[in-house]
Amino acid sequence: MSSILTNNSAMVALQTLKSVNKNLAQTQSEISTGKSVATAKDNSAVWAISKVMDSDVQGFKAISDSLNLGQSTVAVARQASETVTDLLTQMKGKIVAAQEDNVDRGKINDDVTALKNQINSVVAAAQFNGLNLVSSTGSSSILSSLDRDAAGNVTASSITVSNQDLSSGAYVTKQVFDGSTGASGDLDRVAEAIDNGATSATALVTDESSGAFVAGDKVIVAIDDQTISYTVTADDAAATTTGDIVALGLKNAIDDLGITGLTIDYDSGTAGTLSVANATGADISFSAQFVNAGSGGLGAMAGIDVSTGVGAGAALGAIEALIDTAIDASAAFGSAQGRIDTQADFIGKLTDSLKSGIGSMVDADMEAASARLQALQTQQQLATQSLSIANQAPQSILSLFR
Repeated sequence: MSSILTNNSAMVALQTLKSVNKNLAQTQSEISTGKSVATAKDNSAVWAISKVMDSDVQGFKAISDSLNLGQSTVAVARQASETVTDLLTQMKGKIVAAQEDNVDRGKINDDVTALKNQINSVVAAAQFNGLNLVSSTGSSSILSSLDRDAAGNVTASSITVSNQDLSSGAYVTKQVFDGSTGASGDLDRVAEAIDNGATSATALVTDESSGAFVAGDKVIVAIDDQTISYTVTADDAAATTTGDIVALGLKNAIDDLGITGLTIDYDSGTAGTLSVANATGADISFSAQFVNAGSGGLGAMAGIDVSTGVGAGAALGAIEALIDTAIDASAAFGSAQGRIDTQADFIGKLTDSLKSGIGSMVDADMEAASARLQALQTQQQLATQSLSIANQAPQSILSLFR
């Protein structure tokens, strides 16, 4: 039946044309934006997931900047500690030369003082963006990751870098060793050569008149080229027999060196006294240095004075501990820098993976979109022609009335 009121063919053709135009508009949007899911109405679930992942990508970019900043800061500290190690090694050469009696110890001491000043200069200058890791204690945190659990909760992770104190702060003398005066010219040190078969006693003095040990004080002992130390703890400092505790701690540390023929006896009847018996078959050099808690990681450096024979002997023991401190600092910073480099590399790869994942969800397939565009343009032309034909159908009814 033909009707001039209801044109079913035109309605079908019109719906087809609308559908083709809608698909054509969507395809053109994909081509122009490069995304198959550009807004939430395109696919709300995929769009929501992609936005969460995109926010993580932006967070990881900030983390990458944090790691780069931390990497530079630690690199400066590592370079400084390695430079300090080299300077201390040079200083050791000067100190060894000062052990001879027929040298000008005054001039050697001038060289040593110049090296000490250079070390202090390096430590003071080793800062990056105002942060100096070699002139203070404590630690610094470097933001390293954002961790998202299954419930969507986000927590931050950090790499902790321990500061390595290589400063040489104010030195406070305390008349720690028997025979020292605690005066400014005597920085609490003792040095002597102990002949084979001989015995020597060293007493640690801790009476209140000369200043008791406090937490962080350190006593460094060198026997020939081997060095040990004991650091006073808070519990040690609170005890009434701190000198005895320090002496016993030094005895145990020296025993652990395992030097054949060397006997260290601790006399509990005499406050803080160690007896050193040499049966090694050769003469040994014995030296000890006190470092107060406020003098910094290289505090013992302040007491190095090779202008006298006793000072040169004590300096030989002190320099070994200082070099060990600088080497440990360099190793610690090197390890931290390695962790930061690894994390930075991982964050870079993780960010790329997240971007790739987001792209696979929301990016348009341009090859498919191009082919679909050609097909839809053809369909649009055919649907337009079909609608035109359907709209002309009622005109044929007029022929029935002629």
